[in-house]
Amino acid sequence: MFDVGFTELMVIAVVALIVIGPERLPRVARTLGHLFGRLQRYVNDVKADINREIELEELKKFKSTFEDAARGFESTVNTEINAVQSEATKTQNELGSEFNSMAKIEDPAVAPPPAPGPASGETSLAPSEIGLEPRSEAPAKPEKTTA
Repeated sequence: MFDVGFTELMVIAVVALIVIGPERLPRVARTLGHLFGRLQRYVNDVKADINREIELEELKKFKSTFEDAARGFESTVNTEINAVQSEATKTQNELGSEFNSMAKIEDPAVAPPPAPGPASGETSLAPSEIGLEPRSEAPAKPEKTTA
């Protein structure tokens, strides 16, 4: 606070001794010490208040930055969710229309296209000719042997 050297302090003490006198100098010095102590405590309190205010401002800035980042993240997530939901709705609508068109084909009211068969002038083969006739004999059962 004050940059007073030893020689300056001695000059002040000699002047105070001459002006105040040796009887009252100890009492004045004690009072000045108390006042100087109060002044130091007051200055320290003001410094502490200023430091708290600075820290509070820094915390407010940090909070604001954090909230901005959170809002940006939230909007990004919401945008992505909306995009996924719109794609899902689009796919659902496409599948629904495909299902509806498939249901119209399978509807019995609508005649299916004719199955390919023998063309005119061709003869069809009997099931026995292509090996599809059921067997008339039952397979032989193995005989039991006694030992």
